[in-house]
Amino acid sequence: MVLREEAFLERVQERGEYETRQEAERAARVILALLGAHLVGEVRAELAARLPETYALILLNPLAAAEPLSPQRFVRATAAWIDGATEETATWDVGAVLSVAADAAGDDLMNEILLQLPAGYDLLFGHPRST
Repeated sequence: MVLREEAFLERVQERGEYETRQEAERAARVILALLGAHLVGEVRAELAARLPETYALILLNPLAAAEPLSPQRFVRATAAWIDGATEETATWDVGAVLSVAADAAGDDLMNEILLQLPAGYDLLFGHPRST
């Protein structure tokens, strides 16, 4: 099931406790652009198919990544792209956006997504894995 843009942003806004829809939208754009640089092939296409079109296009046309970022570096990169963000606020932003994306993805696709990412991303998505 594809989330409508309004519902997607509403969930991000709620989880991120953002005062405005614009704050939720800014976080979603930055984080999905960074995430898109780390996913490839069918997995990226499947996740995009479950997101609203605006965000699917961002995921499919990502920022270029020279190398996979560790979860900590992903958060730092997010902080660098969002005006006024700190690592603490960026961690919150990442959790809000990626947890909504994880809900849209469902368990099977989430497992495939996590296989493409460095260890530790399960926590960013709010889907901790047992070791």
